[in-house]
Formats: sequence, structure tokens, C-alpha cells
Amino acid sequence: METDHVDLLLEQWARQRPDLDCSPMGVFGRVARMAAIAGREINDELKECGLLGSDFDILATLRRAGEPLTPTALYQSAMLTSGAMTARLDKLAERGLIERQAAPSDRRSLLVCLTETGRELIDMAVERHVANEQRLLSPLTQAEQTQLAALLKRWLLENE
Repeated sequence: METDHVDLLLEQWARQRPDLDCSPMGVFGRVARMAAIAGREINDELKECGLLGSDFDILATLRRAGEPLTPTALYQSAMLTSGAMTARLDKLAERGLIERQAAPSDRRSLLVCLTETGRELIDMAVERHVANEQRLLSPLTQAEQTQLAALLKRWLLENE
């Protein structure tokens, strides 16, 4: 069987601390390395679409919602601070990708919605994003991908 970078680290620990079961490092080390590699690949693909990761998150959140959202709902969904969200929304509005509208029920409140240009961009970007993620997962069979997703979900349900 082939060895990866994490195997080498585990071998070193086994030599130095044979009394210690370091197998959890194998799981978390691989998850961390996978996240770093996938993150780079995903961000590179988004840059080709003219988006930062936070831009993609905001536009995708609006697209998934299918209706205008408040800035508060957006920053909670995207896990950004309200100041960071305001700055991102300003930049997206300058690019003509979103609009801010007065909420019909409360003129003091704003709603954020996609413009037609924003909708076209996020539709194209999400198609490329999904294809990129499929490529990244291609070393695994569909059954393995399903199993991995289920295992990660079970872990997250216990720990989030």
C-alpha cells in the first residue's frame, strides 16, 4: 500500500513514542491536508470566475434562498462579521452583482438581492464549482464518497 505524508509522521511518532496511539492524528492530519488542498483548488477556480470565496458564499446564499435577504441573515449564513459583510456587499454592489432595496414591511430595513448579472455569474460559478469538487473527489468511487459524507456528517452532528 502506498504511503502519504501523514503515514511518515505517524511512523516517526511510533518510533519516538511507541507507548502512544497516534492513530487519531492520521484522521485529523488527513482531513486538515485535504481541506488545505481542496481550499486552494476551490479558491483558484473561484478566482477564474472573478470571485473571492466570501463573494461566492454571499451570492450562493442569495441564489439558494431564491428571495432577497437581510444583511443580518447573510452575515449569519456566511459566518462573517457585520462589518466584513457590509464591505463585501459594497464591493458586490459596485460590480453590479447585487442591489439593496428597502424592505416593504419596514423602510428602515434593507434587503439584498441578486441582479441579473449577479444571478448569471453565480449560476456559472456554481456549475464550475460543482465540477471542480467532482474532480477533486474523483479518486473515490460514488459509494466511497457517500460513505465519507455520512461519516463526516455523523462526526459533525456530535461535535458542532
